[in-house]
Amino acid sequence: MSTPHSAASSAPVVEVRDVTRRFGGLVAVDGVSLTVARGSITGLIGPNGAGKTTLFSLIAGSLTPSRGEIWIDSRPGHAGAAHERMAMGLARTFQIPKPFAAMTVLENVLVAFQQHPGEKLLSNWLCAASVAREERRNIEEARQLIAFVALGHLADQPARVLSGGQRKLLELARVLAAKPGVILLDEPAAGVNPALLETIIDRIGELNARGMSFLLIEHNMDLVSRLCHHVYAMARGQVLCHGTPQQVMDDPRVIESYLGGAP
Repeated sequence: MSTPHSAASSAPVVEVRDVTRRFGGLVAVDGVSLTVARGSITGLIGPNGAGKTTLFSLIAGSLTPSRGEIWIDSRPGHAGAAHERMAMGLARTFQIPKPFAAMTVLENVLVAFQQHPGEKLLSNWLCAASVAREERRNIEEARQLIAFVALGHLADQPARVLSGGQRKLLELARVLAAKPGVILLDEPAAGVNPALLETIIDRIGELNARGMSFLLIEHNMDLVSRLCHHVYAMARGQVLCHGTPQQVMDDPRVIESYLGGAP
């Protein structure tokens, strides 16, 4: 397995500046600031209801902040929609993957490729040979991505046959097809058996060694301590503390938020 704890650049690839999100009278995220250093694996922990998933949705663009700014690769992204942030190099996975069940694993990855010329009607008529070449390149690249996530033997099987852990690996292959610079991972360990979890940890570590940045939500503290360079802990919509995994897990406020019943 590649070692994820190599030094990361201090230049942030994602920067959240004093972001708040209200739903009526409920403040789900309350003045949160954090940074994801380029080339780092940054963790986000906290009890259920702490605001972690809402913050992910704000960074990814499926929600807009009530206040504050979100910068992606030194560009303002807080007003952009999710597809615009993907074009800026940011991609997201979900806690419960939902692949196209009737489509093959290969087809699920192919739909994630961006800006394919075959999506334009005229290109299919005027540049048919070019479109066909691009399609062959995408199929080859998709098969390489599927092999990378250890699903090569299932590439031509319908996605409905995959286990929960295999669906998480498929989702990782799908976001990689979009060629992002930073990936938001929502609980990659949840519901995954130990063998597949080791595969997920190994692939995240290898991608990070190649220079990819990650922000991940996770309750599995073993995964957090093994993978993350820096960790933020949230409770009640706010950041309690941040630091190395050990510093954060030893912080009395974090221990209280997990063991003391904080929402």
